[in-house]
Amino acid sequence: MNISGKIIDVHQRRIYQGIVTISAGKIESIKETKTGPDDYIMPGLTDAHVHIESSMLVPSHFAVAAVRHGTVAVVADPHEIGNVLGKEGVRFMTDNASKVPLKILFGAPSCVPATDSESTGARIDADDIIELFQNDKIGFLAEMMNFPGVIHDNPEVLRKLEAARKSGVPVDGHAPGLTGKELHKYIRAGITTDHECTTLEEAREKIAGGMKILIREGSAARNLEALAPLIVSNPEDIMLCSDDLHPETLEKGHINRLVARLTSMGYDLFNVIRAASVNSAEHYRLNSGLLRPGDPADFIIVDDPQKMNIKRTFINGECVYDGVKTLFSPGEIVAVNCFYCSHLLPGDIKVENTGNRIRVIVARNGELITGSATAAAGSGRYVEARPDEDILKIVVKERYNDRPPAVAFIRGFGMKCGAMASSVAHDSHNIIAVGTNDRDIISAINMIADARGGMSVVSGDGAEIIKLPVAGIMSDIPVTAMARRYERLSESVRSLGCRLDAPFMTLSFMALLVIPELKLSDRGLFDGVAFRHVPLFVE
Repeated sequence: MNISGKIIDVHQRRIYQGIVTISAGKIESIKETKTGPDDYIMPGLTDAHVHIESSMLVPSHFAVAAVRHGTVAVVADPHEIGNVLGKEGVRFMTDNASKVPLKILFGAPSCVPATDSESTGARIDADDIIELFQNDKIGFLAEMMNFPGVIHDNPEVLRKLEAARKSGVPVDGHAPGLTGKELHKYIRAGITTDHECTTLEEAREKIAGGMKILIREGSAARNLEALAPLIVSNPEDIMLCSDDLHPETLEKGHINRLVARLTSMGYDLFNVIRAASVNSAEHYRLNSGLLRPGDPADFIIVDDPQKMNIKRTFINGECVYDGVKTLFSPGEIVAVNCFYCSHLLPGDIKVENTGNRIRVIVARNGELITGSATAAAGSGRYVEARPDEDILKIVVKERYNDRPPAVAFIRGFGMKCGAMASSVAHDSHNIIAVGTNDRDIISAINMIADARGGMSVVSGDGAEIIKLPVAGIMSDIPVTAMARRYERLSESVRSLGCRLDAPFMTLSFMALLVIPELKLSDRGLFDGVAFRHVPLFVE
C-alpha cells in the first residue's frame, strides 16, 4: 500500500512531498517526489499520561473516540479502578484494551490506596506490582503520589521503586510544588517525570534535576499556556498529556487540539510534534511508529497541521479511522464492580452543633486545589446548609462497607436548591454529594447506591441519574451517548444555581486528599498541607 502527501519529518525537521510504502504493518520506505496531494502525513499522536477511567469510558470505547482525533498510543495509569478492585481492576483494563488496535501502555499503580486516610476497595502492594510487571501491557510504575513516603524512606514505597528498577521500567512522578533538597531526593529515587507543574519556575527546576515534564491540558487541570515556553527552551524534555479527560471533552478532541493550539500560538511545528509523539515513544519505549522506514505504520493524515482536522488514522498499517467513522468495534464489555453500601437514613447526615465556628472547604472553578475558610456554625441544634451564603453540605459515604458518612460544609458550588452526587470521587471513589438540604442529598446518594455506581441530580420530586456499571466509575456506552448524557446532567445542576463550568468534575476532586488544601474523605475533613485529619469545628 502506498500513501502520498506532504511528509512532516520530525527527525530531519523538514516537510517534503513523498510516498509512504507500507508492507506487513510496517513502513517499508519513504520516497521523496516532486508532486502529490496537499494533505500532510505525520506521526500519530500520543497522550503521555491519562487516567482512562476519568473519561467514564472503558478502554475499548475510549479507543474508538481517540483514534478519530489522531491518537495512536496512550500511556495510561489505571489507579482509579485499582482503588476500587485492585489487581482485578487493572486486569480488566488490559483485557478490555486488547480488543482494540489503539496502543495502550498501562502502568502498575504505585499508590493504592493513595493515602491511609480514606477507605478503598483494594490495596496494591509491592508484591502485587512485581506480579503486574509480568503482564506485557504493563510498562511503567505509575505516578508516585506518595512523595512524603519517598522523601522519608517508607519501606513499602522503596520496595515498589526497587521493583520498577529491577524490571527496567520508567517511574512516573507526582510532586506538586516539591522543590529544593526534597525534590532532588525524590528524583534520585529513580522518578523520571512530573505532570503537576503549574509554573515555568517549578518545571525548570525539575528539568534541571533530570525530569521530563508532561504538559497537562485536560478537563480538570489546564497548564498548557503557562508551560508552553518549554517547547522552545527544552523541546526534548517535554510531552503532552490530558491526565483527566471527561467524555464531552474527548468527544471534541484529544492531543490534536493541543498541537493545533500550540502551532497557532506560533510554536515550532517540529518541536510541538516531537512533544506529541517522539518524546513519549522514546521515554516509555512504546511500540509506536514515528514515520521512519522500519517503524510500525502508525501515522495520521491531516489537512493542516495548524488545524489538526484528522482525515485518516493508521495503526500498524491499517486504517482505523477514515475521516467519517472508526473502523473497529469496541467488542463486548463484561462489567466488574465492587459496591456494597446500603441506604442512608434521614438522620444519618445531621451535624450536631457543638461549637461556634466550622471549617469550610472552598471549591474553585476549574481547579483541583481548594481553599480553607471558616464560618459561623449558627445557633440551632444542628448545623445546616445556608444556600443564601453559598455554604452547602458535603457528604462522603463509603461504598465498600457500611461506615457512617462523613459530613462537612463547602463553598463555591452556588446551588440554590437540590443536590448532586457521584461515585466518581478521586481516588477512592466513594459516593460524594453536595446539596442544599438533607432530603435531596440522601435521595441523590441512595440512587447511586441502588445503581451500584453513577452520577445523580435531585431537586424536590425531580431526579436524574447516569449509571456507571463498570466499577462504579465507567459506563459501557459509546463516547457520543455518554457525552450527551453527561452534558445534560451537568446542565441540570447548573439549573439549580450552580455556577461551576464543570460541576461533576469539580465534585469528583473534593475527596482527593493528595491535592491541598482542605478535602473530605469518608473519615472526615483532611488538611492536605499538614496531611492529617482535622475536626469540623474550629477550637
